[in-house]
Amino acid sequence: MDRLQKIIAAAGICSRRKAEELITTGRVAVNGKTVTELGTKADPAQDSIKVDGKLLPVQRSARKTYLLLHKPKGYVTTVTDPEGRPTVMDLLRAGKHSVTERVYPVGRLDWASEGLLLMTNDGELANQLTRAASHVPKTYLVKISGKPQEGDLAKLRSGVSIPTGVEGRRVKTAPAKIQLAHNAPNPWYEVTLIEGRNRQLHRMFERIGHRVEKIKRVRYGPLELDVEAGHFRPLTAGEVESLRRAVGQQARHK
Repeated sequence: MDRLQKIIAAAGICSRRKAEELITTGRVAVNGKTVTELGTKADPAQDSIKVDGKLLPVQRSARKTYLLLHKPKGYVTTVTDPEGRPTVMDLLRAGKHSVTERVYPVGRLDWASEGLLLMTNDGELANQLTRAASHVPKTYLVKISGKPQEGDLAKLRSGVSIPTGVEGRRVKTAPAKIQLAHNAPNPWYEVTLIEGRNRQLHRMFERIGHRVEKIKRVRYGPLELDVEAGHFRPLTAGEVESLRRAVGQQARHK
């Protein structure tokens, strides 16, 4: 017997956090009865579990899939989009190497951003990686408008107060690594963050008076971007294990 949200995440439907939302909003039923309590347990081998009226595809849970995708600009990082825009799922269905397993993105990149995006149906690992406190480093190449002063960059390195976008609330960012990647009138910087707040890079540079023009994620923990835009590849067993170690190491250091 496992908690219902864990079973749903393991089946590749969504992350555990999203599964909890599905349960609390009454979209999950066990043996014909709607369940809204997060502590509910079930046996996927014995119980009938439905999400939005559809039987849980438990048979897929045994096969874990891990993909490294190079998301191009112009795609949204969601499974579906109500506005009809192309999603990262369209990239997985294209070509002769289309993915048949149901996977979903870990975290997100904005529509106008590009770079490394992890896709998986391993709900347990996805949940660990997407927690704000996981502290797994993510590295970006960021092009900004105009040249900032070294003193302003020092502020970003130590942490600055930025808006969260929620009712005027602000938070202080964690220390960041920032170094010049390409010197130009509108320079590129390599920025490594250990958190993933909404539009964090935009808000950090806006805080010191500079607009972000382009963002490309090039590293995610132990993973490095090594495929062309719009393409993807499976992770090796060693890379998956490295991700698990990265999460475990950060948990021990908190």
